[in-house]
This record gives sequence, structure tokens and C-alpha cells, in this order.
Amino acid sequence: MIPSSFNSAQVKQLNVEIIKQALKATGSATKASLAAMTNLSIATCGTILNELTAGGEVFEHDAEPSGGGRPAKLYRFNADYARVLCVIVRSKNGIDSLQTAVANLAGEHSDEESFIVEDVLDDDFLSDWIGNKLQTLDGVRAIGIGIPGVAHEGVIGICDTKGLAGKSLGPRLQAEYGLDTTIGNDMNLTVYGMYRQQQFEEERPFAVVTFPRGHFPGAGFISGGRILNGYTDFGGEVSYLPFAGLTREEQITKLRTPDGFLAIAVQTLTSIIAIFNPASIAVTGDAVDLSLEAALRAGCLRTIPEQHMPELIVQADTRLEYMSGLTASTLESLTYRLQRNDKL
Repeated sequence: MIPSSFNSAQVKQLNVEIIKQALKATGSATKASLAAMTNLSIATCGTILNELTAGGEVFEHDAEPSGGGRPAKLYRFNADYARVLCVIVRSKNGIDSLQTAVANLAGEHSDEESFIVEDVLDDDFLSDWIGNKLQTLDGVRAIGIGIPGVAHEGVIGICDTKGLAGKSLGPRLQAEYGLDTTIGNDMNLTVYGMYRQQQFEEERPFAVVTFPRGHFPGAGFISGGRILNGYTDFGGEVSYLPFAGLTREEQITKLRTPDGFLAIAVQTLTSIIAIFNPASIAVTGDAVDLSLEAALRAGCLRTIPEQHMPELIVQADTRLEYMSGLTASTLESLTYRLQRNDKL
């Protein structure tokens, strides 16, 4: 239901977004079928479709077969009307790299690249690289960046990529290129991508915890179909759990040994399960493999009652899910923001 405090312009924007989302979901539809799907009037649907068609966001498709009357027009969403630029920043063993892709409004990727950054990967490097990339692309409306760290309102805090820590990257890029810029934590984006791919029949609470070799673990959470970032986007920084009085340096050392890794992994999982109570929890990262699944489950069950033990998924490689989550999050930045804040 649309809140009564919305004015007519806001209501119209919401209705436009509803029509576009319905067309994306169905592929093509008539005014009458869209009205039935969205509970909007046929007249409202017609007005919006005319505007979207004139602007190129929607195409008129072949006429629907008719039993003799006037054939109804079919409308199809134009997935190539706009695109987003997605950039994943990685830091591993002192080496910085980028994975990049361009996505259309259907989330279909093109112009995919992966490369090691030989220079210092900082805000100057990223701004220059993005500026050069944008000169070769048409129709880019938003930028999405995934980082191994914390970002709040586009300002990066803690970050494994030292050249980005403390930098106001989001506001800088928006000012320089006039594009909405989303900067997200790698775990939050990975959990979002994995959650979307699971295609749960209901909005089940879902968690992902990752153990990258040589770095601190991190986690991400989905509840009610939405990422839980926390008040200052610090949610999921599980390396700050009180691991039996271990300093952070001692924690890294312990993670390098098989027994120490298992102990910290089990404590991390049991803490997440006890606090968040997810239906499923995925364990990822290049420090894990499938052979650990039984030991992790047994370790959790020493503390967690079996009826509360979530489905355990062990998956080391989540690069596809990470890019999927970043793409989805960046595309959502193009939708009308009031719809994002108030589920209809």
C-alpha cells in the first residue's frame, strides 16, 4: 500500500517503477495484463506506457493474437536503455586487483575484465580508471564498487586495500562524473548475490561468513530479503568478536593453523547462529574446502541445539555471486528510492 503522505509526483514515480518491474519480470505484457498484475487502472498503465515508449525505456511489441477484435499491443522492457559499471576491488597477499563488468538493466554482463593493479590502488587510480572507462561506454547511469572493507555513505573506513582506507570515494566519483555511486562491503554483496541465486520460496534469514587466507574473516546477513548493514555499516565485522581474549594479531596467527582455524571458524559460526538464527549459512573463502563441512557442523552442534542448526553450505569460490550481488545492488540504485525504503 502506498503511504498517504506521498504526494502525486511521488505516487506517479512509484507507479512507473511498478510498471517497469512488472515488465522486467514478465518479458512482455498488454495494458490489461499489467493492470491486473499491478492493481493499477488500465488508464494509468496506458499513460505510463506511452511515456516510457516515447523515452525508449519500453518497446511496443507484436500485437497479441486476437479472436477477431482489435489486437492488443504488447509492451516489452528495453533492457539496454541504460547500463551500470561494476568494479570489484581485491587485495590478496599484498597484491591489488580489479574485476570489472558492465551490466544492462536485466543484469546481463559485458565488457568483463580482471587485472592486477601495478600502481598504487587508491582513490586517484580508481577515479582515473573509471573516467577513462566511461569515455568508451554509452548509457552508463550508475557506478557500483565492492571493497574488502567498510563504507558508510560512500566514505571508506577500514579497508584491506590500504590506498582506499579513509577516502571519500563515493562523493568524489558522484561529483566528478555525475553518476549515482554505490560502494558496498564485499561480504554484504556476496551474501546478497548468493541469497538471490538460492531463490528461496520465502524470505528466509541467510548468512555468509568468509575466511580469506591471510586476512580477517567477515560476514554478511540477509533478513526479510534485505541486507543488514548495521547502523554505521559495521555489521558483519566478525573479526571483532571476543575470541577468548585473542588480539587481532594473535587471531591471524591462529587462523594459519588447521586446529586454530577450526576453533575460530566454529566460534564465529556459533556466534552468528545464536544471535541471528539463520535458516542457512554459507562458509566461503580460499581458506576453506568441502572436507571441513563435517567438522564445522560437529563443532557447532557442541553448543547449538540441533533443532536450531541451520543448513550449512561450504563453497570456497564466490566470485560469480559477488559480482551478481554488486550488479543487483547497483541496478537498484537506479530505481525510485521511495520504493526501496517502503516495500509495496
